[in-house]
Amino acid sequence: MSQAQRAAEFAELHRREGMFLLPNAWDGGTAKLIASLGFEAIATTSAGLAFALGKVDGEGAVTGEETLSNGAAISAATDLPVNADLENGFGDAPADCRRTILAAMAAGLAGGSIEDATGRADTPIYELGHAVERIAAAAEAARSGAFVLTARCENFLHGRRDLADTIRRLQAYQEAGADVLYAPGLTTIEEIRSLVASVDRPVNVLASVAGQDFAVADLAAVGVKRVSIGGSFARAAFGALRRAALEFRGRGRLTYMADAMTFAELGALFRT
Repeated sequence: MSQAQRAAEFAELHRREGMFLLPNAWDGGTAKLIASLGFEAIATTSAGLAFALGKVDGEGAVTGEETLSNGAAISAATDLPVNADLENGFGDAPADCRRTILAAMAAGLAGGSIEDATGRADTPIYELGHAVERIAAAAEAARSGAFVLTARCENFLHGRRDLADTIRRLQAYQEAGADVLYAPGLTTIEEIRSLVASVDRPVNVLASVAGQDFAVADLAAVGVKRVSIGGSFARAAFGALRRAALEFRGRGRLTYMADAMTFAELGALFRT
């Protein structure tokens, strides 16, 4: 299936009635497993990729080339549309965002997100005017082909729990051409309801944040279009590996094997 066909399928998921789920894979194998469970689309995860590479997330340790290569591998593993976490576009300039979106399309990705986090501790969020220019450049690149662009406001992930400013930024990104809006870190259904009511684009919610006061099913009632889980599947997998390794180190019975997939199951999965 072509990149344009996948992008068209992904766009249609955002236009139809109701909410859909967007689980996050971090390599081709996890993408195949997720696809086999009946999901309609897949997202990548910068955190999951960083952990798999033995690196820290969110500090520029993973390169744009590594991210795009990972996205291409995930896209090649399944016919489902894949949405990529493209961080801040791997550069400060609008031209960096434009170049990253074009590269993502060339890698077969159906969509992707550009965030307004700088990656710098002293000034963690781009000034609004510059952030808007970056989204506009990304949107221009997305419109040159077929690509669903998500604009992310990172305020809440950087200790700036200012909902009014978050909404103001997302409204500006909407006007700059973003197809989907996303503010990771929201924890209350009231915050999410207010965001959804204040914009005119589909909203993505991250449903794996500590302190959230809702179930995934509750999000549909306030108009959320899609729900992702970030790096939480990857963290769950690392947690399972740690428990198994500690059990092995203890020289006791290997009870972790009760939850392990069998060779036959994995062989059947990866032959598809």
